[in-house]
Amino acid sequence: MTERLRVRIRDDAGPPYRQLVEGIRRRIERGALLPGDRIPPVRTVAADLGIAPNTVGRAYRALEDDGWIEGRGRAGTFVADRLPERPSSVDAALEAAADDYLRRAAQLGVDRDAAITALRRHTR
Repeated sequence: MTERLRVRIRDDAGPPYRQLVEGIRRRIERGALLPGDRIPPVRTVAADLGIAPNTVGRAYRALEDDGWIEGRGRAGTFVADRLPERPSSVDAALEAAADDYLRRAAQLGVDRDAAITALRRHTR
């Protein structure tokens, strides 16, 4: 069964593709879209929401890359049978801190391995 997506795109809420990604993900998390449910084609969503098909395609690709949906060729796009695990807030915070650290190290001209070695030395 294909359901119309009830996602609202607002001008003041960031990039439309990101709003669509978050809206679909929330619908899946809340159980409004269940594993195996077919989601509307790109062109249908674009027409319903008044946004470009490329924007919808970009959102679908991001959701597929993250494991929320899966394309099944001509059959369409469906909510994934097995949904991704969400990291705990602590895991997410540590990952963000690690990304920040490695980005800053790169700005200083230090490669990833040297940055990790420096961190290990610091924790001794």
